[in-house]
This record gives sequence, structure tokens and C-alpha cells, in this order.
Amino acid sequence: MNDPTLMQWLAAGLFALAVIHTFSTKAFERLAHARPAHAGLWHLLGEVEIVFGFWAIVLVTTMFFVVGMDEAVAYVDSRNFTEPMFVFAIMVVAASKPVLQVANAAVRFAAGLLPLPGSMSLLLSVLFLVPLLGSFITEPAAMTVAALTLRDHFFTRNVSSRFKYAVLAVLFVNVSIGGTLTPFAAPPVLMVAGQWGWDLTFMLTQIGWKSALACLVNALGVVLLFRRELAQLPVEKKADDAPAIPLPLTLAHLGILLGIVVFLHHPPIFMAFFLLFMGIATAYPQYQDRLILREGLLVAFFLAGLVVLGGQQQWWLEDVLMSLDANAVFYGAAALTAITDNAALTYLGSLVEGLTDEFKYALVTGAVAGGGLTVIANAPNPAGISILRHSFEDGAVNPFRLLLTALTPTLVAILAYRLF
Repeated sequence: MNDPTLMQWLAAGLFALAVIHTFSTKAFERLAHARPAHAGLWHLLGEVEIVFGFWAIVLVTTMFFVVGMDEAVAYVDSRNFTEPMFVFAIMVVAASKPVLQVANAAVRFAAGLLPLPGSMSLLLSVLFLVPLLGSFITEPAAMTVAALTLRDHFFTRNVSSRFKYAVLAVLFVNVSIGGTLTPFAAPPVLMVAGQWGWDLTFMLTQIGWKSALACLVNALGVVLLFRRELAQLPVEKKADDAPAIPLPLTLAHLGILLGIVVFLHHPPIFMAFFLLFMGIATAYPQYQDRLILREGLLVAFFLAGLVVLGGQQQWWLEDVLMSLDANAVFYGAAALTAITDNAALTYLGSLVEGLTDEFKYALVTGAVAGGGLTVIANAPNPAGISILRHSFEDGAVNPFRLLLTALTPTLVAILAYRLF
């Protein structure tokens, strides 16, 4: 490794501050209540989706003074913001009323096939089937559908805080590993699949079935753990006085969703699909609920900040990863994922020539296994937080409690990947 520059040291320090800030958002929310004179500022800093975008602005501003404006602008221009744009588009479209009605109907149909009392079958379907669906409609879309279903059918009702954290932890872990049935849906897999020749057959036979098994165990575990609470929680059938959505309009929404997924690597095309969606949604407002534009923009801002900050961390992340053997890299990747996006880890691995097949497998499975530990561990996690956090105390998710709760389903994923 070359000696790091002053800017690299400053960027690493700002990244560390951003991680600390992520675990401190609840403190800022308390400050907003304790010091109402500046409540707006404290509320802003207490938004977890703001954190990395805020510190990315600090980084770029610092670069202006340390290395000059031209180099700072060139650095930002060198970053790839396709993923933040894609997550924004897919979140908004996947959360539209026609798409959600189709998704909810499919989940309820699957739940109806299970002979379980109360809401047990519905929760099992949401936590098992929807994350696996992420292998086809992408993980951000699966996260959006699952989080909205959980919010409407569980989190807005009289359930315990312990239940909410357990369900959120399983959701995050299962979405992270559930997208690995195919080579194009999970960002950590997408970063390496083409270069390493991982096709659909490889993903299903080497990783996918193990992921599905871990998803099932995690979903069954949380359902059985809270079986008494769920058995007394009947499935609500919400009254809807809105007019029935015409079939052609539903098909148009699904077609747009498919178009965004198919062209996920091509921002001009998938954003054209998104603008078409906005036009249709504006033309037929009677068939829509409120579009989650604010939530989608916040998540995109978060991920864009992670792209800017993360790009300056390669000098130490790559050295850490490449100093490990295949066994150690699995656990190292799972641990490092807690403080950086898991796709960044696998991308760094794709830059290194001559890796063994065992090392490649360990890096990717370790990265996805740890994808539920924190809000920054996996790209779709901020989308889930944005939708569900208002159901938690003070409107914020305690990151330490989430981390501790996610350890168990993460261990299940680790065992699935290491034992089979």
C-alpha cells in the first residue's frame, strides 16, 4: 500500500464520523425535544437518511480547500450514481397502489395456503416469500413491498417493541440474502457476477438454495417466537372506498416496474420509464395513494452520500480484505459490511486478479450474510427504515438494538453458507 494522502486520512475520519452519527440519530431526536429553539436542525440531523449525504457534503467541501475545486468536482463526477437513482425510481413505483394491490393479493393467497392461526401465515409469507421475490424484481422493490405490508398489517397495530425489532432484523437479513437466487438482483452479486462468470445456474446451485433455506428458518423462527402475539392478531381486511383499479392501468404499472428492473444499468432508460409512471399517476390520481417521493428522495440522498464517502475508503478496505484467507474473509466481510455497503466490499474484490473460487464465494456470501446488521450494510435497508421508522418510539430505530437483534438471523445465514 502506498502511504495514504492527507485527503484520504481526512476522508476516513469523516467516514468514521458518519458511522458514529448513524448510531446516534436517536440522541439528535431527543435534542430536538429538549432544545426547541433549534428543533428543525436537530430533527434534520436525526434523520438516518440524511447522515451520509450530510457527511458527503462535508467531504466535498473539505476537498475544495485541501485539493482544490477542480479535483473535488472531478472526484464527484467520477462517482457512479446509478444505484441511488434506481432505488429512488423502483421505490416509488413499487409502492404505488396498483403494484401494492397485486403484491398484497399474492402474499395473502400464499398465506391462505398455510394452516396457521391469526396473522402467523401472513407474517411468514411476507418474511419468506417477498425477500426471495427480490431475486427477480430486485431487492429495493422487495424491501419496499415487504415494509409497506408490515407497516399496514402489523406495525400500526398493538404489537410489542420487541416484535418490531425482531421482524425488522429478519426482514433486513432475509432481503440481503434473498436476492441471491439470480445474478442480477442483489447489488453485491451484481458487482462481480459478470466478471467472475456467475450465471443463473451457478447462483441457484451454489448460493441461492442456501439463502432460501436461511430465509425460511429465520421467518419460521420469528413467527414461532411470537406465535401467541400473532395468534391473537387477526388479519385485517381494510375497507377501501376508492374505485376499483382498471386492469389496463394495473398492467401498465407492472410493465413500467418490469422496464425499470430490466434496464437497471441504464439511467436514461429507467428514468424515462419513471417519468412515464409519473405522468400516468398524475393523469389518474383517483387510483393512487400518496406517492412516497419524499421517502424515495431521502433514501437516494443517503445512498449517494455513501457512494461519495465510500469512494475514498478503498485504500484501507482493500488492504484489510486482501490480507485475509478465504475462511477469514467470510467473517471479515460480514463484519465490515456493518460499517459499509456490502456491494462496495464485493466490488473491491472484483478488482483483484487471481482470486480462488473459494475466496470469491467467501467474500460474496460473507457480504450478504452481514447485510442486515445496520442500516448502511445493504442498499435497500434505508428504504425499509424510511417506511417503518415512524412506527417505533420517537420515530427512530435504535441502531444498537437493531444490531443486537440482527445477530441471530445473521448467524442462521452464516451457518447456511458455511455448513452446506
